Amino acid sequence: MRQDVGDRAAGQKKIGFQERWQELRPTKTVVCWSWVGMIVLTMIVGFSWGGWVTGGTAQQMAQKMADDAVMKRLAPICVMQFDKDPNKAQKLKEMKEASAYQVGEYVEKQGWATIPGEAKPDSNVASECGRMLTST
Repeated sequence: MRQDVGDRAAGQKKIGFQERWQELRPTKTVVCWSWVGMIVLTMIVGFSWGGWVTGGTAQQMAQKMADDAVMKRLAPICVMQFDKDPNKAQKLKEMKEASAYQVGEYVEKQGWATIPGEAKPDSNVASECGRMLTST
């Protein structure tokens, strides 16, 4: 490299970027660490912005989606059981007067959220059923 500087000073042609790039010979260590850096960078980008998730997170997301789907499917059954109640007008008025977090408990106490064949009411179904009934 020192000879290069001396040659240029003596009036030799200046070496351009392209020539230097062609003569570049990285060591195995530099290549290895470059690969490791790119792998880590890819993982950071993938998990941060690429939508990648771990297996456990994917399982939790799938379970939540399944529970939500079941709840949305069972809530109309709860509404049908409400429709069969002879005092439904009075009970609907009471539900609308109750606070939002008490509506689910009220539906559970009335027994509308107890799906036929089940021993006890489902609180998620009761909350969704109450939301459906009070929004009408």
